Amino acid sequence: MAIEQQIPPSGYGQHFERLNQLLLGLAPLWQLQAFECHDLPWAVRFPHLATAVTALDDENIDTIDKNQTALVATLLPSLRLDLAKAAHHAPEIQSLIDLLPLLDNAFSALRIDEPRVDEQSLADKDPAATDAFSHQDLSHFSAGIKGRKWQQITAFTQMSFLQGVNDLPVLEWCAGKGHLGRLVAKTQQVAVTSLEWQQSLCEQGQTLADKWHVAQDFICADAFEDIDIHAENSPIKAKQHAIALHACGDLHVRLLQLATAANTKMISISPCCYHLIREQVYQPLSSKAQLLAANGRGLGLTRHHLQLPLQQSVIASSKQQALRHQEVVWRLGFDSLQREITGKQHYLPVPTLKQSQLSGSFVDFCHWAASAKQLLLPKGVDFAAFLRQGQKRHALTLRIDLVSHLFRSVLETWLLLDRAIYLQESGYQVGLSEFCANSITPRNGFIQGIKY
Repeated sequence: MAIEQQIPPSGYGQHFERLNQLLLGLAPLWQLQAFECHDLPWAVRFPHLATAVTALDDENIDTIDKNQTALVATLLPSLRLDLAKAAHHAPEIQSLIDLLPLLDNAFSALRIDEPRVDEQSLADKDPAATDAFSHQDLSHFSAGIKGRKWQQITAFTQMSFLQGVNDLPVLEWCAGKGHLGRLVAKTQQVAVTSLEWQQSLCEQGQTLADKWHVAQDFICADAFEDIDIHAENSPIKAKQHAIALHACGDLHVRLLQLATAANTKMISISPCCYHLIREQVYQPLSSKAQLLAANGRGLGLTRHHLQLPLQQSVIASSKQQALRHQEVVWRLGFDSLQREITGKQHYLPVPTLKQSQLSGSFVDFCHWAASAKQLLLPKGVDFAAFLRQGQKRHALTLRIDLVSHLFRSVLETWLLLDRAIYLQESGYQVGLSEFCANSITPRNGFIQGIKY
């Protein structure tokens, strides 16, 4: 879907409010837990949508779900019909109808003139293949890094240093083995400090840095410990470029808070795993989001809600998908069994499965799960009947989840904007874009703040 104009950074706040209105107005469609449902919980309010999603073949749902444009094209007409009917009795619903195109272009509306490293450019010319490397060195340098991860690292590096402010020392946040920092040190010829809390990863990373003779030093520290940004030995400094590729949840939030407090010159991040937060409910960063919440227009995002943007797989094989579906069927089948045994009508999660367990039987799984949850299975259980219940509930959850996935891009853009607006409020010039194609990673949002 096209839009009339793209949103400049000065319009981030207005765009954020529109996304907030859409998410809040249609919250019943995405703020729910499918495993707890025994029917389509919104079917009465959205009958056309219920009919459309029920009519889908199970085998087509994964294909539709992989592509946001296809998903919106499949379900939006029915959703629009339901809202148009409701608007006859509640005219204020028309404003929601006007916002529906955002289901497909919530993020694309934010693309200004900033370049993105696409899959073809990565294939044609590795961004790391500069004068800093010979081709042989490059293959050795990336050894041990999976292909897609290497693509992400190289694309993120290229995006992070497009602005020409390339002489600042770099802080790599949540560095792991420091693959990103090592590439930055090599290609940008700058000193890199890599902060990581696992000692073994720091040691491995330092060994690699020494091997390649790059200016990269590791600090083994907990990002959540008290850091005095005014201390001489603080890892966070004003004259610095702080970078973080896929630092999870509160870890990248922590960097933003520390770096803005220290007036760090440049900040480049790509957020990930929004649900990995210490609080039970999301704490908005920007004053704009906080004000919406204070006025009763907040989203009240739980950890479960924050997982929604992550519910898209662009690289899973058909075998992986089949195993995932099998596991869900088994979990739901066992859940139906435990509800009958215990009389408790709420979902009972069981521990993570080993993939090898899926080559066994549903009966074996039920005995294992019962043991893990300290449940005594009665004799004469009709396991086949509970397996059928699992299959039926799985078909339902597929459809509930598919509808909720209409909003995953909107919610992720809302979360990215909360961070971008927070940087603007802290005095930064901010750009929000993508650092690579969705096919390389769906977590391709890129936020860069520069303090001039």
